[in-house]
Amino acid sequence: MPDINTPQKAVALPGIARALVASGKLPVAKAEALYATSLKSKNSFIGELVASGAVSSSDVASIISTVYGAPMVDLDAIDLSKLATGLLDTKLALTNKIIPLAKRGNRLVVVTADPTDHSVAEQIKFSTQLSVDWVIAEHAKLIKALESVAKKGGDNIQDMITGDVNLNEFEIDDESVNTDSNSDETEVEDAPIVKFLQKMLIDAFNARASDLHFEPYEHQYRIRFRIDGELREIASPPPAIKDKLASRIKVISRLDISEKRVPQDGRMKLKIGADRVIDFRVSTLPTLFGEKIVIRILDPSSAKLGIDALGYEPEEKARLLSAIKRPYGMILVTGPTGSGKTVSLYTCLNILNTPAVNIATAEDPSEINLPGVNQVNVNEKAGLTFATALKSFLRQDPDIIMVGEIRDLETADIAIKAAQTGHLVLSTLHTNDAPTTLTRMRNMGIAPFNIASSVILITAQRLARKLCPICKRPTEIPHEALLEAGFKEEELDGTWMPYEAVGCDACNNGYKGRLGIYQVMPISEETQRIILRDGSALEIAEQASIENVRSLRASGLHKVKKGLTSLEEVLAVTNE
Repeated sequence: MPDINTPQKAVALPGIARALVASGKLPVAKAEALYATSLKSKNSFIGELVASGAVSSSDVASIISTVYGAPMVDLDAIDLSKLATGLLDTKLALTNKIIPLAKRGNRLVVVTADPTDHSVAEQIKFSTQLSVDWVIAEHAKLIKALESVAKKGGDNIQDMITGDVNLNEFEIDDESVNTDSNSDETEVEDAPIVKFLQKMLIDAFNARASDLHFEPYEHQYRIRFRIDGELREIASPPPAIKDKLASRIKVISRLDISEKRVPQDGRMKLKIGADRVIDFRVSTLPTLFGEKIVIRILDPSSAKLGIDALGYEPEEKARLLSAIKRPYGMILVTGPTGSGKTVSLYTCLNILNTPAVNIATAEDPSEINLPGVNQVNVNEKAGLTFATALKSFLRQDPDIIMVGEIRDLETADIAIKAAQTGHLVLSTLHTNDAPTTLTRMRNMGIAPFNIASSVILITAQRLARKLCPICKRPTEIPHEALLEAGFKEEELDGTWMPYEAVGCDACNNGYKGRLGIYQVMPISEETQRIILRDGSALEIAEQASIENVRSLRASGLHKVKKGLTSLEEVLAVTNE
């Protein structure tokens, strides 16, 4: 080690060194020499300083506490054996000479002798997804405490997860691992990556998220959750992990981890407790800076909540139940991606699912596992299309058929023939509302008489965020604004008040959960006549209004009157 008294070339001193020099505790020359030595030995400046004896450990801690405004703690007065375990990876703590003290909400209290290394704070945030509150301890006492921690031995992957999650009840389905890629699998068995992915999945499930987005950019890697229909940035780990994280996800989803040029789709499964399994649908997409991965959470229990939990009004529920109890015909559910169409269809199937009927479904892919229903995954590459599956179903003596989506004329033609020959057919289309669904089918090339004789009911739907029952509050909205939104003059009689979102600890910006907004339109004889004469969607909508079928906007406004959601939310999810 070079003599610290030997004059050194002037260097830019770190903040602590400048503070010690300014306080008169350390000469400039000695500070520069110690800093140069620390750079050469790759040791911390504080470690070199204390080891040299130039300044006492207690004086260093006191000055750091003052300069950085962080409280001091006496580690001799703390029983380390009683500290909570699992707050931080032991290897990370020992390497960076830190000790986690406690978790307070979304913040982690960490003991350090050197709060100047910002990379350590970033590592902690990446590892735990918690912000760091530093507490200063004397360097000598911290080293002594860390030695006692090290004697307890290393931790395992479960100890790396923060929070109260018990990973003994939460495990990745080992059957989904591709054992043919042993070398690749070993490559991604990186403990921090495994831990981080598990934590993201757990956090997403606990936050009631519907999707997780892993998005690589040139200088950033972003992870977002879709909670109550809104995307929110949850984490921003180092971009360097994007390939390992993508490989880990692909391995447990049975995808080809060597193929990064084309999109892939797969699934993985998580077991929670002894009797609950959550499926995840995985989709990869090559982008400029790596593979973007979206994971959708598929909770089978959502299809078993019952029709009352979906938010149908009594008259809408009665129309739907009446239609699904018919022996044959076609029922269509329409709406954009993520509007809850699949849950609605499976809720109907769950009602119809008895030992007395034969139910078959064709989906791309099957999202919810429903025992008692024969479910088929469409595989375009293998030649198993919706149309092929439908043809096969008709040779399997079905009573009820569910088609994931009518995408082309061939599929629509077979589905309509099935509905006309004694089968109940349920399917989806991507249209804005119920009336335009009929004109969309006409534009696909389906003859008007086939539409009129097969379709018995169309349900258009949207999902709107539900106001938090704890913090929502009445609000004043100008009379003219309410009329412009779609309320009728007679509805504004002063017997009700609209509510607005506020926000509290129990919700997300004033909203908690989502509810359905529905337009349930039975196909009446008069509507059939309009279809047969090739009438427009506008004519069908006018007839539906005469038959007291609420539009999507009117259905949403009804939810506003009941105080279930806000006017702002309804205006955002519906068109008028």
